[in-house]
Amino acid sequence: MARETEIKLKIEDLGAFRRKLKGLGAKVVGPGTGRVHEENVIFDTPEGGLAKHGRLLRMRTQRIGVGGGARAKGLKERVLVTFKRPPDGEAKSTRFGDRGSRYKVREEIELEVGEPGKLAAIFEGLGMRAWFRYEKYRTTYRLPGAKAWAKGLLIEVDETPIGTFVELEGPAEAIDRGAQELGYQRRDYILKNYLVLYVEECRRKGIEPRDMVFAEASRKAN
Repeated sequence: MARETEIKLKIEDLGAFRRKLKGLGAKVVGPGTGRVHEENVIFDTPEGGLAKHGRLLRMRTQRIGVGGGARAKGLKERVLVTFKRPPDGEAKSTRFGDRGSRYKVREEIELEVGEPGKLAAIFEGLGMRAWFRYEKYRTTYRLPGAKAWAKGLLIEVDETPIGTFVELEGPAEAIDRGAQELGYQRRDYILKNYLVLYVEECRRKGIEPRDMVFAEASRKAN
């Protein structure tokens, strides 16, 4: 399996963050504006058997259009199925780096599928169910080759119903340097996934967690 090393960081001011990216020479990766609507469905057993062991089975539908939004003209869809697990069968998917900084580290298998409905039916036939859905708009950036330290680093800006975050994925050293260049410190690193962040946000607001999706009016505006 491929190994994924990443962290999240909370973006408080998206405009200011984009100006920092521009100052670093970051370029958008992907077609058009690079802003992609993602609808994610997590599958698990009724008892949550995968999550209990740090595993994730996810079906992601990416919608790419001229404007990058869910209702953009010339919409194209791509469906990916991803399985993630702790490295080497470990119970947790985090580790401490050589300099005491933490990253989320997981093994990952990902493939594109042409008939997602049939695959979902297979999952359900195996006793799983689609139990959590979440969506976001993602824009992916890379830094120029002149910044040798950033080789292999992906900067993924996620606009979600609970706020805007950036995921830094790549070599640990590049993650640390990238976070520093963007104005963050190691204490700002977030290792929680969006499900956990969403549940925590619901608790703060005193509401019952459901699916982490945009309101219809917000989706139309995008």
